[in-house]
Amino acid sequence: MNKVFESCDAAVADIGDGATVMLGGFGLCGIPENLIAALVRKGVRGLHTISNDTAIAGAGMGLLLEAGAVAEHTASYVGGNKLLAELTFSGRIKLNLVPQGTLAERIRAAGAGIPGFYTPTGVGTVVAEGKEVREFDGRTYLLEQALHAEFALVKAWRGDRLGNLVYRKTARNFNPDMATAAVTTIAEVEELLEPGALDGDHIVTPGIFVKRIMRGESYKRQFERLRNREV
Repeated sequence: MNKVFESCDAAVADIGDGATVMLGGFGLCGIPENLIAALVRKGVRGLHTISNDTAIAGAGMGLLLEAGAVAEHTASYVGGNKLLAELTFSGRIKLNLVPQGTLAERIRAAGAGIPGFYTPTGVGTVVAEGKEVREFDGRTYLLEQALHAEFALVKAWRGDRLGNLVYRKTARNFNPDMATAAVTTIAEVEELLEPGALDGDHIVTPGIFVKRIMRGESYKRQFERLRNREV
């Protein structure tokens, strides 16, 4: 099976309006920026997106917001992007806020085939509204459900033509879990290698989870905030 696509535009060609899409990254670190740009060019609408955050204005998921591509978003942090707040308060986007650890575990559970799990996070808050509550050993827990997607767009440092992926340091973040939680995982990599070129001990995401892979055209390597001070 040939998993290599020549362009990000070709790789996202079948992501249609209303699709549920996970996007790896944490802020601007480890984001699939070339795949995001391809989605913007495609002009898709009504997406249900899942990510830790929406990056910043003019970059990463911020580009999807600015393009009017998102109808509903699930995230754990929204403070970095003012547009998300504006769209939410004006009713143009439905926002689902999930505690960060719970978000990561809901995604991991989906990839592991676990339909749900209990967590104490959110007990006694608005997070608990509408959820089953149980007590274990004198402590109260909420039932959280696994979080699946039709597509996952992930970023890795290196990958081979079979879809095996290696991540670099903190750019790993949500990418490995999301790669396992979607029907179709699309990976962009900085270096695309031949099978056997990756050290098997360094592979984090086995190729069985990746349906499509391509080398990213370019990377801006932006900073969310850059502060300088005199020493």
